[in-house]
Amino acid sequence: MIYVALGSNVGDRLQYLIRALQEIKSIAEVKAVSTVYESKAWGYTNQENFLNLVAKVETRLEPHTFLLNLRRIERIVGRKERFKWGPREIDIDILLWGDKVINSKMLWIPHPYLTERDFFLYPLLELDEDLLHPVSGRSLKEYKPKNLLRPFCYIINF
Repeated sequence: MIYVALGSNVGDRLQYLIRALQEIKSIAEVKAVSTVYESKAWGYTNQENFLNLVAKVETRLEPHTFLLNLRRIERIVGRKERFKWGPREIDIDILLWGDKVINSKMLWIPHPYLTERDFFLYPLLELDEDLLHPVSGRSLKEYKPKNLLRPFCYIINF
């Protein structure tokens, strides 16, 4: 099972998330979608709050091909390139790919900040509270959230 995180903090944030999920359906089967959460920006913090969610998907694509397709979807949905950790219309990250561990120049699975970002952990554990970190073998529930996220009170049904 593959878990992807989606985030947006520019314009109509919710519409960017919905549009990205619709596009993802062209390359993967969307099995489940978490609640939408609102979070403060991470890295560069002088920007608007993000809306975030995690989707559980299945695809026949290989990981690198899937990533390239996600980057294409970001462009289709309207992402404009800015600076690292800057504002984004849409950002899509692969968090987990079953128990695979991939460390290549363009792709790291599990996501290197998986256990440090509450906006990854909360929605991920909402979808499957029994997930294990493929490198450490520890339950993701063991990683303590640092900030409380606010549910955005919106659930997307796919």
